[in-house]
Amino acid sequence: MGERVRAHDWSATPLGDPGHWPPALRTTVSIVLNSHFPKALVWGPGLVTIYNDAFRPILGAKPEALGRSFRDVWAEAWGSIGPLADRAFAGEATFIEDFPLVVDRNGEPEQVWFTFCYSPVRDESGAVVGMIDTVIETTRTVLAHRTAAELNQRLEAEVEHRTRELMTTQNALRQSQKMEAIGQLAGGIAHDFNNMLAVVISGLNLLQRRLDRGDTNVGAYIDGAMDGAMRAAVLTQRLLAFSRQQPLAPEVLDANGLVRGMEELLTRTLGETIGMEFVTSAGLWAIHADLNQLENVLLNMAVNARDAMPDGGRLTIETANVHVDDAYAAEAAIEPGQYVLIAVSDTGAGMTPEVLAKAFDPFFTTKEVGKGTGLGLSQAFGFARQSGGHVRAYSEVGIGTTFKLYLPRFFGDARKAAPTPLSRTIVSPTGSPREIVLVVEDEERVRNFTVETLRELGYTVLHAFDGPSALELIGGAAADGWGGDPAGAPGGNAPRQDVTLLLTDIVMPGMTGRQLADAARAILPDLKVLYTTGYSRNAVIHNGVLDPGTNFLSKPFAIDQLAAKVRSVLDAPD
Repeated sequence: MGERVRAHDWSATPLGDPGHWPPALRTTVSIVLNSHFPKALVWGPGLVTIYNDAFRPILGAKPEALGRSFRDVWAEAWGSIGPLADRAFAGEATFIEDFPLVVDRNGEPEQVWFTFCYSPVRDESGAVVGMIDTVIETTRTVLAHRTAAELNQRLEAEVEHRTRELMTTQNALRQSQKMEAIGQLAGGIAHDFNNMLAVVISGLNLLQRRLDRGDTNVGAYIDGAMDGAMRAAVLTQRLLAFSRQQPLAPEVLDANGLVRGMEELLTRTLGETIGMEFVTSAGLWAIHADLNQLENVLLNMAVNARDAMPDGGRLTIETANVHVDDAYAAEAAIEPGQYVLIAVSDTGAGMTPEVLAKAFDPFFTTKEVGKGTGLGLSQAFGFARQSGGHVRAYSEVGIGTTFKLYLPRFFGDARKAAPTPLSRTIVSPTGSPREIVLVVEDEERVRNFTVETLRELGYTVLHAFDGPSALELIGGAAADGWGGDPAGAPGGNAPRQDVTLLLTDIVMPGMTGRQLADAARAILPDLKVLYTTGYSRNAVIHNGVLDPGTNFLSKPFAIDQLAAKVRSVLDAPD
């Protein structure tokens, strides 16, 4: 390019004869021509253009630009680059990256992109006399990036579309699995309840036939009907446990003492062919859990282990302090932190991955018909969740199975921990006519049976069908604003009674049992209260845990359960 510059006729340009060019111009031309980077020098008011060989491809098929005005060379784009050139001649260096221009360099307009720098050139006095255009065309790079961006956008749209399809499919699968689980649950409930009802109905039918004939030898039928009814009650409690809605009465427990205290029971349950080992951790943290429910969970696990070892084996129960990290906590949907682990392991047949995946499903069982309900492990799952913990199963075919129960560490006074299962206090089931029990129940049949039972036990019994009616019996004025009709409480109840115990359902139309108890105690501060309900989450239960000090009896209940609970509430110190 240097030869072309020297051979060019500069006399027709504002620069004139190169022999008279000022030092600044000659120096700058030398820099431009010797550079391997595309550069153009724009000089003086006439914007005379001088460029190097590397700049030539930028021009494309444009007419010879050497010595021409930069404005004329890029006339079609001057509206965009002219202001930038003005800034350079004003002494400001300008850097522009991927600057879009429409140029005509190959016979037709085309969209191009340049990254360039306009740098002012000064003479010996410091005046700006020109600018250097250092430039690189980035059209291919920009178009490649745009193509990649468009492709990425299409891919993202495709991924989003496929993701929506996948989510739709997964939702459909989950719904199908849910319906399958509900169907299995409903089928299991119907099967078990029908069997239990068959026992109850058959027993009562035979009882009726015997009594019609004057035959009083009916004890076996009564026992059969009672057994069927109690099994149905146990089934509902297990369903509540699985759904995490059973009422819990947690207390501070020492897990080491609890499992050691179950040794005799477990020994009888497992039989002589199964050995048992306890591996308890020293310094085990206390836990806060429902004693009865935890015992039931461990017993169910032991029974499953026994059934998995028909030819004998070994059952190991271990305890340990563990720390659940964030990763495991997220997977198990629990809070990270400190837990007490109770592990129950057997050397039985083990489970296949397919069976293991369904181990905690309600009514899922691999046992023979009549050998199990399929609710034991689902009850354990519900209990663990409701207690703020987690249960997980590990199993290998031919090696055995381990169930790991994680319960949160109790951070209160561990000295209150019960070291062994608490002994149940035997209380007198009978009452006195001086003890007046007010039964409030909106379900007539339940109310009548409860009233007759308490009268049979020796209590004086009043009854009402709702809260306002009960308050009329206790103190009259407190029922104002609630409506109600004491006449709706049959049985010749007398008003203004000094009631000893309020036995009330919790969930009733209008005034709840909790509201009734609060209003009644405003009249009789020493009134004792015992709540009953077939529900579990209601006015006196917070997250499935009984309020401290609340006396509670779950429906259905047997006569001896009602008798013992009423007696214990009445005999409890104020």
